[in-house]
Amino acid sequence: MAQQIVSLANLKNGSRARVCSIEGGAAVNNRLAALGLRPGKELTKISAMSFKGPVTVKVDGTQLAMGHGMASKVMVEVAGI
Repeated sequence: MAQQIVSLANLKNGSRARVCSIEGGAAVNNRLAALGLRPGKELTKISAMSFKGPVTVKVDGTQLAMGHGMASKVMVEVAGI
């Protein structure tokens, strides 16, 4: 099965994925790393509010919330985890 790479913002609720890259500058990378979200980490998308609201994910047993803009910079691999 081919690997599918999408932004975290576009990942379907309830889906599991692995972070493959973060498409932002140092500030975005540092903020997400401080939350425990870095390339190679597995996560589950819990929810996203409509109209580009917050995105909630579960990483290492902890729920994290971030804005839609930040979630759109996190590229995840859907298949093959």
